[in-house]
Amino acid sequence: MSLLLLVDLDGVVYRGADPVPGVAAVLKARADAGDDVVYVTNNSMHYRADYVTRLMDLGAPVAPDRVVSAPRATALYLRERHPEVRRVLAVGASGLDRELRDVGLEVVNAGFAAERMGREGIDGVGAAGRPDAVVAGVDPQLTYLRIAAAADCVRAGAVFIATNRDPVYPTERWLRPGAGSVVSAIEVASGVTPITIGKPEPLLMEEAAHAVGRDPKEAIVIGDGIVTDLAAANAVGARTILMLTGVTTGAALDALPSSDKPFAIAADAAELAQLLEGLAAG
Repeated sequence: MSLLLLVDLDGVVYRGADPVPGVAAVLKARADAGDDVVYVTNNSMHYRADYVTRLMDLGAPVAPDRVVSAPRATALYLRERHPEVRRVLAVGASGLDRELRDVGLEVVNAGFAAERMGREGIDGVGAAGRPDAVVAGVDPQLTYLRIAAAADCVRAGAVFIATNRDPVYPTERWLRPGAGSVVSAIEVASGVTPITIGKPEPLLMEEAAHAVGRDPKEAIVIGDGIVTDLAAANAVGARTILMLTGVTTGAALDALPSSDKPFAIAADAAELAQLLEGLAAG
């Protein structure tokens, strides 16, 4: 049977603005051999088309349905497991709004609701039109009233979904508050703990595998993070090839208990190619 490769992006395919040498070519060779390659990322800022363009420019095999970001997985989760949800209050960037609309949901952005609250003197539930769910990710324009709008709706019974709970995310120059920072503010204000989709929770990996009609237990997860990629793979019973091209060092891996260690480790694209050839042959 062909391999199912669930591939993290930052730290595996590229590092910031720079490609990781050789990885895109390895993935193209595996796709040409018939393997399913699906990209998974916790990033909640961007729309799938942004990733497709970048991956195509790198020469990696890609199609829109083969990129499953945390916002995309959130949208699929709501469509499949909460069919009663029709209207969603989105606390996040435009990529989150677009992914939710793509599956037919009516989306009210928290910025719009906050403006109505300030202008009309109404609560968040009324300002958002009584949404069925609140979805929170990274919101670079976060304000007090956006948090208030979301918390009002959650307290009123809206399903509370976090795209992921990463406390920070790296930019070219700084660390910036991640989706987890936004989610935590709403959680504290509402007293409700959300359902979390992104890594290290299993739901992102499950949705990525289901996107190509596969079982996540069949997957080979190719990632660079112990607390995200490796933990999410372990949560769904998948094997992990941990790349030393991103955030994890050999010393960090040595410190892991034997029960938590990845299936294999690759220092670079050449070692990754060798491992995948062995798995395909076996």
